Amino acid sequence: MSATSDVLFKKLAAEIGIDFSAEVQAMHRYERAVGHDREVHVSGHLPRLRGAVAVTGRVGAAITLEEARRAARLCAIRALAALRQHLGSLARVGQVLRLTVYVQGAEGFAQHAQVADAASDVLHAVLQESAGHARTTLGVHQLPENAAVQIDLVVAAGEPEASYSTF
Repeated sequence: MSATSDVLFKKLAAEIGIDFSAEVQAMHRYERAVGHDREVHVSGHLPRLRGAVAVTGRVGAAITLEEARRAARLCAIRALAALRQHLGSLARVGQVLRLTVYVQGAEGFAQHAQVADAASDVLHAVLQESAGHARTTLGVHQLPENAAVQIDLVVAAGEPEASYSTF
């Protein structure tokens, strides 16, 4: 993995309209990402944009499939921002191990996988060969702040490079 991931991340974040020049903060008493050995667990991320949840409601009712996919992309780029902050560079990602996508769906909504595909696409666009992952997608009754989608990640950090500190 090269520093190209950081360049791709910044480009995609700019296209979405998110500026990560400030540190990603947890909302309460937990960490955005926690590492042990070479495994990093990234906390759940909502589709926040400029401080507010950008996509709220039930997918398949008030929220269209395309709006839910946009929410999943926002969640994924925010999770990558927390991971980048934790590792110092996305070039330190050895492998995405697991992506979990939670979709607040309306009764009868069954396109959860298509929502999750949008998050997977972001991981592949930024992390390229390190992005292959196991994935679970769940339909849930409610998410925090009425968010339409929430995701979390588990990644393995690669070998630390000389210019990066270890965690």
